[in-house]
Amino acid sequence: MLNKLLGLFSNDLAVDIGTANTLVYVKGKGIVANEPSVVAVREGSGGYKKILAVGTEAKNMVGRTPGTIKAIRPLKEGAIADFEIAQKMLEYFIKKTHDRKKLVRPKIIVSVPVGITEVEKRAVKESAEAAGAREVFLIEETLAGAIGAGLPITEPSGNMVVDIGGGTTSVAVISLAGIVVSTSVKAGGFRFDNSILQYIKANYNILIGERTAEEVKIKLGNARKDHEPQVLTIKGRDLRTGRPIMIDITSEEVRQAVSEPTNDIIEIIRETLERTPPELSADIVDSGIMLTGGGALLGGLKELISQETSLPVRIADDPLTCVVLGSGMALSQLDVLKQVSF
Repeated sequence: MLNKLLGLFSNDLAVDIGTANTLVYVKGKGIVANEPSVVAVREGSGGYKKILAVGTEAKNMVGRTPGTIKAIRPLKEGAIADFEIAQKMLEYFIKKTHDRKKLVRPKIIVSVPVGITEVEKRAVKESAEAAGAREVFLIEETLAGAIGAGLPITEPSGNMVVDIGGGTTSVAVISLAGIVVSTSVKAGGFRFDNSILQYIKANYNILIGERTAEEVKIKLGNARKDHEPQVLTIKGRDLRTGRPIMIDITSEEVRQAVSEPTNDIIEIIRETLERTPPELSADIVDSGIMLTGGGALLGGLKELISQETSLPVRIADDPLTCVVLGSGMALSQLDVLKQVSF
């Protein structure tokens, strides 16, 4: 009875807790939060941690904090690495979206990676409940992305979705509101960034920060050899002299740097296609592959996947938000929610 009363005062939520960003969708309002999944903490004696900032404010501290303050990403490669900090981050977003009202117990649906373990499922549910949820549903990211991208997931036909997130890439073939075949690999936006950082370190003996690597990826990133050449001037620290330095890097160098993670993504797409039942494979020949997630925006990746699989490839209208939008749509349609959540 109490839960029903508390529900009257709340707007139900859909949450996409990504390795890179956390997005929150409020039923009836749309997306109300889209911030980095970063928490800044001050560490004290006995393992004590004081939360200083969450989201955008915390990300601005990355690489610029004194020794006593750490900018923590509670999720690593699609899984919760720090349960306590993940719970605090969830609590922050729930309170923020409900104007910090205490008498609020929303129903929450949380998107999770393909292949999540039972221990991880329980951890996500407990974190959401501890953050104030009265009821928690889980939905796999690829299913949520398919709904958000407008695919007919409840029909008896095959749809392939490739969700390229910050920490992982998940591939799934969906039919009748269920995942028929799926797999994932630890390759996504952060691995692109790290590959660029390591390439510059190995070839120029220069160290750049995470933010600079991300900027290079956004401005020069391209997965295809036949792209239009571009050059970007970046700043870093010369590892030989210890002094700040500026260098020019080309888009071809960036392509070489990200070739390993892009090849890993193409390989798991091929593996998934090989495991797909023939009837559904025939559907995918017609419907093609749908790309979701921020990594789908890497220049030339869509064309490279199409070239390597001989299948049509599309990018969702808004790949960065379609997972949380799909989760929100499921939350608004109880018949769909019962089919896709667990």
